Amino acid sequence: MLRRRIKSLIGLDIGSRTIKAVELTREGHGFVMTGYGQTEVVSEDQRPDAILEVLRENSFHTKRVVTSVYGKSVIVRYLSMTRMPEEDLRNAIRYEADKYIPFDVEDVVMDSQALPDDHLSEMSENEMRVLLVAVKRSLIEDHVSLLNGLGLQPTVIDVDSFAVGNAFELARGGAFYEEDADRAIALLDIGANKTNINIFYGGASYFTREVYLAGDDLTHAISKRIGLDLEAAEARKRDPGDHPEEVMEAVMPSFDDLANEVLLSFDYFENQFDREVEEVYLSGGGARMAGIEEALERTLNRPCHRWDPTEGIEIHEGTVDSELVQYNAGQLAVAIGLAARVQEL
Repeated sequence: MLRRRIKSLIGLDIGSRTIKAVELTREGHGFVMTGYGQTEVVSEDQRPDAILEVLRENSFHTKRVVTSVYGKSVIVRYLSMTRMPEEDLRNAIRYEADKYIPFDVEDVVMDSQALPDDHLSEMSENEMRVLLVAVKRSLIEDHVSLLNGLGLQPTVIDVDSFAVGNAFELARGGAFYEEDADRAIALLDIGANKTNINIFYGGASYFTREVYLAGDDLTHAISKRIGLDLEAAEARKRDPGDHPEEVMEAVMPSFDDLANEVLLSFDYFENQFDREVEEVYLSGGGARMAGIEEALERTLNRPCHRWDPTEGIEIHEGTVDSELVQYNAGQLAVAIGLAARVQEL
């Protein structure tokens, strides 16, 4: 009798502060979380050991991983191009790439995708909207070398902001976009040292940007203002106890800077497409700050909600600590979005 091949992937989120690994296994039309672990990163040199620690101390069933890149070596562009077959697109992009990216074409790895037609983009019948992603080749090579050196099998290298979008679609389902097909929403993933902004309309990404203001800035502001060490300031940020006003007052200058960058991004989208960003969904470790939803709602003047990237995913109790998953769920959007690529196997 032939044994059914089990399809599993590990989504490995190599963050600046925390390594997070989520293994999803495809079962029927759904997903089961069959492995999970995370650990803090003390220094850049310690990162490979931290990844090994996560993988060794938790139960994973595969060595196939999907990971992601971010930073100034990653360029994302949304282009209008002459309509053409998919097989011709990559050659056309490569020929004209120097118009869109600030690096030599030979120094980057590029990928492109034609996006669905819509009524937001004012294009003729002979035009189409195209997503272009270019990543410095050295960054990809370093990433692959790190994973291979740890005995892992890199399957796909994605981009953080798109992984968050994948996780949101997995959690809320395509019905979410169908029911609100005429609304634009923003996903804000607030990490330790960066915030990903991704604006979606009808299930497609129309704008993405990284802002280098995030959770660490808020923690340092609390530390400086209240006179706490960084560990205590991080704890106070998440649980202000009897001093919520003191914490919010400490972070407001940094918080306002972040909110202003988000508003600039919203303004760009809204001016380009004449469509308001109506709602904001928050994830990431920085979104665990007490009171952040209410503060962002006041500053951005639109509803803001935390969301659970594990929503709709069955937890395998034999190998995964479900209570720990739920405690850290908001931080797992990137890892889950990466692991969700298992549906493409």
